[in-house]
Amino acid sequence: MNKKTWVFDPQSGGVKIPQRIQPDIRQRILDHAEKHYSGKFNRIDVRFRGQFCYIDAYIEPFVAPDFDPQVFGETADAYRERLSNTPTHLCRLRYFGDEERWTMAFYTYSHDAYEPSVFNNGTWHGTPEEAFDTASVYLQN
Repeated sequence: MNKKTWVFDPQSGGVKIPQRIQPDIRQRILDHAEKHYSGKFNRIDVRFRGQFCYIDAYIEPFVAPDFDPQVFGETADAYRERLSNTPTHLCRLRYFGDEERWTMAFYTYSHDAYEPSVFNNGTWHGTPEEAFDTASVYLQN
């Protein structure tokens, strides 16, 4: 007889994030970002879809003093404007019904996808603030 065993997969499933907690979660993330990473971003975008919470940052792009418009096909100002309006994807949180225990997928630009990730605390679970800390590697100057 073949017995099936239930195994929790921190990177699948989840529970739709209730509308009533979304403003609090958004504010927690924004407050944490401002307190610990002020000056490293222009703005943070937090959005919700189903069981997911996505966190993106908008960063002031570096434009080299010797910027060549012919190489880039646009002026330095147009380049700066375009990049400053392009989000840097930080991470995606997955909700399981506990506001203090989420799982996270880190955005990898090499694969252009969200990949399962442990938190800096060494586990699959953490708070939205801990997720921001883990994904803040993209905010380093």
